[in-house]
Formats: sequence, structure tokens, C-alpha cells
Amino acid sequence: MRRRPNTGRKAQDLVVKAISAAAALLGIFFLGWILFEVGKRGLGAFDAAFFTSLPAPPGSEGGGLANAILGTLIITAIATVIGVPLGIMSGVYLAEVARGTKRAAAVRFIVNAMMGLPSIIIGLFVYTLLVLPFGRFSGFAGAVALAIIMLPVVARTADDMLSLVPNSLREAALALGAPRWRVTFSIVFRAAKAGLVTGVLLAIARVSGETAPLLFTALNSVYWPTSLMEPMGNLTVTIFNYAMSPYADWQRAAWGASLLIMAAVLGTTVLARVVFKEKKR
Repeated sequence: MRRRPNTGRKAQDLVVKAISAAAALLGIFFLGWILFEVGKRGLGAFDAAFFTSLPAPPGSEGGGLANAILGTLIITAIATVIGVPLGIMSGVYLAEVARGTKRAAAVRFIVNAMMGLPSIIIGLFVYTLLVLPFGRFSGFAGAVALAIIMLPVVARTADDMLSLVPNSLREAALALGAPRWRVTFSIVFRAAKAGLVTGVLLAIARVSGETAPLLFTALNSVYWPTSLMEPMGNLTVTIFNYAMSPYADWQRAAWGASLLIMAAVLGTTVLARVVFKEKKR
């Protein structure tokens, strides 16, 4: 049998590796550039008033974004309370209840389609559902919009993580006489705990920087959040408004808010990776 020369294959392999490395370095370069620019411009806005005071009137110096920070935390927390349980239960249905059936395939297709749905479409949907009938923007509507964005991310992650649990673990628990629901929540969930936590953290990071849904739902406010059924201040819409203003102080505050969101998203993503890495070890 005549041996084929491997010179051409080695050259092709080297070219592909070089292109891949160049693409990775290019992405890292732009990421580092963004981190550097946002950090350099945003750190100047950080002071005690930035985290404790309400926004100053247009054209006035001083003030802060305390109401927007608090509003973002409230909206994200409510979205997590709504979206995470629904997403996890959807993942349980796909991986445990309807595993291998046509129904699971149909639901999985819908979940995948929802993951690629533009966030502005979800904002418009919630606007029609919760804003127009009540005649007002509200923080609750914003939380619902973010929960809808979180749901497919959590559902798909839960489906994948629960499917990785060996069937022998389920069969052993069932053989001992444990009911199916207890096997799922006490055995399977414990085995997939790190993956589920990772999915939740990534979903929170996913919605933390969303602006379009909140423009249609929560809108914005310069006051402290006192009711979920009123417009509520949030960092992303504040950045949208401040960055386009002619006031240097507002533009500086927009950079500070951008740095705050970037640090939160980056920290949450790194935490998710660390949790998943520790589980693999």
C-alpha cells in the first residue's frame, strides 16, 4: 500500500492553527480595548454621591445614580424569581418527564427559537401585554420581559445538565423505592447542582445589560423606586439617555454606569465558570 505524503496535511493544519490563533488574539485585543476604555472613562465617575444620591437636574453638576442601581437590582431580582423556577421546571420536563418523546423535541425546538429571539421583540410583546392595558410603564413589566429572556437560557442549561446525569443513578434510587419526584429533586438535582447554578448565573449575566426590553416596559425614572407598578429607574436606559446628552457630567455618569454593568456581568460570568470548573474537578 502506497503511503500518502503528509506534508500537505501538515501545512493545512498549520494554516488552520495560525488563522484560529489570529482570530482568538483579535477577539482578545478588542475585548481588552473595550475593558480598558470603559474602565479609564468610568472610574472617574465613581464617588460616594454616585452610589448614594439621586440624579442631578440637567446641566447641574453632582448627583448620582443610586435610584438606577437600586431599580436594576430590583428588576433583575424579580426577573430571577419569575424566570429561574420556570426555566428549571422546563428543563426537568425535557430531561426527566418527556425524555425522548416528540413532545420534548417540540418544546426543545421552541426553547431554542426563544434563545435567538431579539430582545426588542420580547419588549414589544410585554409592552402589548402589560403596559398598554394598564396605561403605564412599570418595573414589574420590565421584570417580566427580562424573565422571558432568562427562561430559555435556564431551560436549555437545565436540560443539558440533567441529561448528563447517568441513568444508573436514577435506577439505583428507584430500586430503593424512592418516588420519581424525590429521585429528581434529591438525587438528580444534587448531581447536576453546579451546572444548574452556572446556567442561572449566565442567565442573570445575559439580562443585566439589556436595554431594549426596558425601554418598552420599565422606561426610566429619576426618583427612588417605591412601587413595582410605576416607571422604575435602571442603569441601561440611564446609559442610553445620558450618553446622548450634551452635558459632560451626564456623559461621565454614563461611563460610570457602563463600568458598573460591565464589572457585574464579567464577575457573574467568571463566577459561573469557576463554579462549573470546581464541579468538574
